[in-house]
Amino acid sequence: MQTLDWIVLVSTLLLIVVYGTYQSRGSKNVKDYLKGGNTSKWWTIGLSVMATQASAITFLSTPGQAFNDGMGFVQFYFGLPIAMIVICMVFIPLYHRLKVYTAYEFLEGRFDKKTRTLTAILFLIQRGLAAGITIFAPAIILSAVLGWNLLLLNVIIGVLVIIYTVSGGTKAVNVTQKHQMIVIFTGMIIAFVLIISKLPTDITFSKALDIAGASGKMEILDFSFNLNNRYTVWSGLIGGTFLMLSYFGTDQSQVQRYLSGKSLKEMQLGLVFNGLLKIPMQFFILLVGVMVFVFYQFNQAPANFNPTATEVVLNSEYAQEYKSIQDKQALIFEDKQTLINAFVNSNDQDVSSEIAALNSLNDKLRGDARALIEKAGDAQNIKVESNDKDYVFIHFILNNLPRGLIGLLLAVILSAAMSSTSSELNALASTTAMDLYKRNTGEKSDTEMVTASRWFTLGWGIIAIGVACVANLAENLIQLVNIIGSIFYGNVLGIFLLGFFFKFVKGNAVFTAALITQVLVIGLFLLNEYEFINLPFLWLNFVGCVIVISIACLIQGMTRNKIYSEA
Repeated sequence: MQTLDWIVLVSTLLLIVVYGTYQSRGSKNVKDYLKGGNTSKWWTIGLSVMATQASAITFLSTPGQAFNDGMGFVQFYFGLPIAMIVICMVFIPLYHRLKVYTAYEFLEGRFDKKTRTLTAILFLIQRGLAAGITIFAPAIILSAVLGWNLLLLNVIIGVLVIIYTVSGGTKAVNVTQKHQMIVIFTGMIIAFVLIISKLPTDITFSKALDIAGASGKMEILDFSFNLNNRYTVWSGLIGGTFLMLSYFGTDQSQVQRYLSGKSLKEMQLGLVFNGLLKIPMQFFILLVGVMVFVFYQFNQAPANFNPTATEVVLNSEYAQEYKSIQDKQALIFEDKQTLINAFVNSNDQDVSSEIAALNSLNDKLRGDARALIEKAGDAQNIKVESNDKDYVFIHFILNNLPRGLIGLLLAVILSAAMSSTSSELNALASTTAMDLYKRNTGEKSDTEMVTASRWFTLGWGIIAIGVACVANLAENLIQLVNIIGSIFYGNVLGIFLLGFFFKFVKGNAVFTAALITQVLVIGLFLLNEYEFINLPFLWLNFVGCVIVISIACLIQGMTRNKIYSEA
């Protein structure tokens, strides 16, 4: 990092914080603070919804996901347009008509207080954990790559978000997210252009796609019903639709974004805008990762992209074995250059198969390198992350971009972290204030509710920083966030669908069914983790939703039959 990078990074982040705090000053009543005074236009809503979902994890993990596994991850989002249509037709008109502050207010009117409280608590648990991860994700990676103190980074990111979120509430979040998305889009487009420009002069974008395709990175659609394949068209359309319905329809961090809309039409247009733009955006981010893969077909890639992990193993008894892997990688790289040049000139499919075989061999060596890193860490009693998917893109940025642009791309990553975290803190505070505090302590004045909401925002910010400080990396950060959501979202969505479409089901049946379902879903997740069953996490959204609806209907039916028999 050079001085220019620091200037770009710090000035970008401070400008966003100061601007958001200034523009949202004067939020004196609870409607202004929690719903932004209902002044948001559709484009602000759309960008805010997108920014809430597009955390730093998106811009760190997604390119790494594509680098390793190709474009198939885009199938995860295939259910999004379907979910947007359903939410615009069913959820938003109901929320708008009831003039709710949180999604969970609807559940008390439809069922009872305890069902509203339970659902709000389920949201607080999963979103509280996710808020910590959205802080932790960029902090752990930037710490490893740049040598910055991890705990200090967690605190800095958290404090920057807390400042403007506590100060301005929902309006501050919406205003800042609109500008954060501009920074994010600008940075990613610049990164993409620079990656293409750094390829050899005779490698056009079309040829780069051919090289990626030869290595299996452009296989977008998988129509198989094999549950061993985590991302398929069917898991995206079924599991993804249920996940997106839950996330955008019942998760307060998203619901609060469109509840701030100026009118019903503005809210619906904002979600439609998000639905139209989200899949192309994710496709583009994955394509950035694929182009990074192509770049490393012409430039020697490290055995592991996490520099801390490499340092640990090179300072251990396994150093010679690791260097041997690096030497083998260098030989594969040389052999691959000849094959790639032949393929570019001839597009020979036999050559394509040979390139794919060499890449598979290279992947095996990278797996061997991860195993050595884990052994070295265990031997030295050091906790080190050997899985380097989340480090691929940041490694490329720091080692290949010119001065100034490194600072801009780091600003993109931290802006994304701030945008998601601010939405989450804002929603956590709103839910705590309206669904727990106000509902259980009686009517409060606007001044008291705004003050309480600010304190709850601060409290959840401190909790999120705490979670970030004790968090551990999973296989891939973007998957970790989606796994946490999938454990809770199906159950919550089922509760809402019972409220919308199953008019005969009452509160006691839903409350009991929700408790049973949550235990069952957590059990299914653990059974899958220990490989007793094969159920990818995306399907938990569908399964959880079906289970809670089925159990609630069964309990209600049994209750009605008992009443009739006693009568």
